[in-house]
Amino acid sequence: MRLKSKQTGYVANKIGIDLANAPFITMPKGKEAVVAVCKEIIDENLEKEKRLDAKVNEMIEENYDEIEIQQVKERELFFMIKKRLAPEYGVIMNYDDRYNEVSHQILDELYDRYLLEYDVNDNQVRNVIFKAFKSFADAYDKIDDIVYDKIKKMKKEYIPGSVEYELLYDRLYEEELKKRGML
Repeated sequence: MRLKSKQTGYVANKIGIDLANAPFITMPKGKEAVVAVCKEIIDENLEKEKRLDAKVNEMIEENYDEIEIQQVKERELFFMIKKRLAPEYGVIMNYDDRYNEVSHQILDELYDRYLLEYDVNDNQVRNVIFKAFKSFADAYDKIDDIVYDKIKKMKKEYIPGSVEYELLYDRLYEEELKKRGML
């Protein structure tokens, strides 16, 4: 699962909820401060990937004629180049490893800013953060399918990509997240 920019807030909120619900964690400055830091770190990580994607697209555009001649599948080439350049941009391609790395960064930052207090091993707290990422990732496809089905079954036809469609999609998506306790 690759996060979209507007989803980072949802993941950050899920992490905040899960940390708040953990019996061994207290948040001296409140959940909102924790969520804000989580979102900031997730956004930074997503920005690294956007810069990497832009570089890969630039490389493909520069060599488009050669790619056409060789009849290379652009999508496969994109991922091959991305995988090769990922370490240079600080992007981890395996999502479990990436969630783990970001979980470490979040915990370190929350601890450094005195936003979390706990009396257990750091790994237990990191696991709460990691599991929040995983549960969001696991639920994402299901929620996405549910929302698309709801929109498809509506009497009024909405055009994908239109402002009206996007607003409706966002509203229904948030409703599904609330139903699952992720918002």
